[in-house]
Amino acid sequence: MPETEPETDISRVDTARPHTARIWNYWLGGKDNYEVDQEAGDRIRELHPGIGEYARADRLFLGRAVRHLVTNEGIRQFLDVGTGLPTADNTHEVAQRLAPESRVVYVDNDPLVLAHARALLTSSPEGRTDYLDADMRDVDTILEHAARTLDFSEPVALMLLGVVIFIDDDAEAYDVVRRLLDGLPTGSHLVLSHTVTSPAMPDVDAAVAFWNEHGTPKLTQRSPAQVARFFDGLELLEPGVVSCNRWRAQTADLPDEVAMFAGVGRKS
Repeated sequence: MPETEPETDISRVDTARPHTARIWNYWLGGKDNYEVDQEAGDRIRELHPGIGEYARADRLFLGRAVRHLVTNEGIRQFLDVGTGLPTADNTHEVAQRLAPESRVVYVDNDPLVLAHARALLTSSPEGRTDYLDADMRDVDTILEHAARTLDFSEPVALMLLGVVIFIDDDAEAYDVVRRLLDGLPTGSHLVLSHTVTSPAMPDVDAAVAFWNEHGTPKLTQRSPAQVARFFDGLELLEPGVVSCNRWRAQTADLPDEVAMFAGVGRKS
């Protein structure tokens, strides 16, 4: 059962400008978006036709990573920061299908996500979910609140999918991730995905530039090597930091690479 139920403040939602969470929802086939988001999403797809697949690839990576952590690493606790709008196969749904006792704390500071957060607070009777309205930079608040639902004497999976891209300063971005991990016990895991620059996909840069001019919040690309730095000091699980649709893909023929790289690392 949820520990708390978030209050909805829909007045904070800006419907005049396209928003990343709503465009992501649009690309995933969801209904929690507006015409302005659909128009921006379609324009971005014109600039980079494959970019709509990033949302699907990232969601499938989430599922594979959570299933691995539950099945092979014995993880039963998840701290999902930068949750995004609820869609199919949210973290708690994937985890609790395999281990109903799993506990999940979701964190996001987007008012539209908050307005729909009740959909994230449906837990199995054996498990637990909670939601916190907070910016990922507010590390102390996140860890303090999460400790009400999660047992920090046991390993936790820190989920940072497509969220560190919203911190433009490199030093601050690495510091936030490190501080979040510092608050978690040995045996915890970092699951992170991040949009990357890629010489093989120059149209990605054009799509990002369009977004940063017209949408909110603005995002920052980093190189694959810069993304790998988030895992410094961790035991990086195979196959390392790779295109997210190639991380332990189940198909014999690997799909085309997308400019969204991801990895999973263990804290020892």
